[in-house]
Amino acid sequence: MTKKFTEFATGALLQIGNETLLDTFKEVKQSGFFIFIRTTTTPAQLIVDHVPVTLPRQSIIALTPLQYLQFQEGDDLLVYQFNREFYCIKHHDNEVGCAGLLFFGNQHIPLLTLDEKQLDSYTLIHRVFLEEFENNDAIQAEMLRILLARFIIKTTRLLKTKTSSVATTNTKQDMVRHYNVLVEEHFKKEHSVAFYAKKLFKSPKTLSNTFSKLNKSPLQIIHDRIILEAKRQLTYTSKTTKEIAYDIGFDDASHLSRLFKKQTGMSPTLFKNGSRTTQNLHL
Repeated sequence: MTKKFTEFATGALLQIGNETLLDTFKEVKQSGFFIFIRTTTTPAQLIVDHVPVTLPRQSIIALTPLQYLQFQEGDDLLVYQFNREFYCIKHHDNEVGCAGLLFFGNQHIPLLTLDEKQLDSYTLIHRVFLEEFENNDAIQAEMLRILLARFIIKTTRLLKTKTSSVATTNTKQDMVRHYNVLVEEHFKKEHSVAFYAKKLFKSPKTLSNTFSKLNKSPLQIIHDRIILEAKRQLTYTSKTTKEIAYDIGFDDASHLSRLFKKQTGMSPTLFKNGSRTTQNLHL
């Protein structure tokens, strides 16, 4: 059975379930989610970025929205899927954020095997997750984010103490991950692809060619991160659009407003009013 949390104001999504959540990946496609897959009693078979991956029983793998995934087989799996709006809209330490060691900060596909003590700990977290899904109040979203942060912190610690991971030789994917890390670090000040290309010792044309087979261009990734931050501040702070625009690196608030409307179909003010209305409905 799949448990699903959505938040209209930000487009946040968190889903927890079994292998049926991976049915859409029977044919290879870009994941679009941050995904944790945990095996229990049996192994599972995946193809990630064209690399065959075997998940041993009682193991966890972490995947990013940019990776191409094909689910081949596996039973009794525990699958966690969430989007940037659910977790990355909040500030987190670099090591456990969406650009942290498990995701864009890691040059390999993190695959970790659990011992009995670790297994008990993950089983407990999963049970608390399921209990929290039964609550439907104003603090449910925050509680679910806290639980996910705990899950990510625990898995990041495990990654730092173990060396078992599956190497990927796809240098283009490594460049994409590195690009995302840089965007996460500098998007509030740097909005041009040229800046990031220089950081990567590449030309903007080379970056565009690298991203040509992906669904998003280098510039689109910058814009997506800017809009995500704008949504966060519009939803969770009392800042004006002008204040948010300056915080994100725009000299003129109208530039942010135009980009926001192009990306979302509505003005920042209309989005903020809608977020407020939705939050009040939960109170």
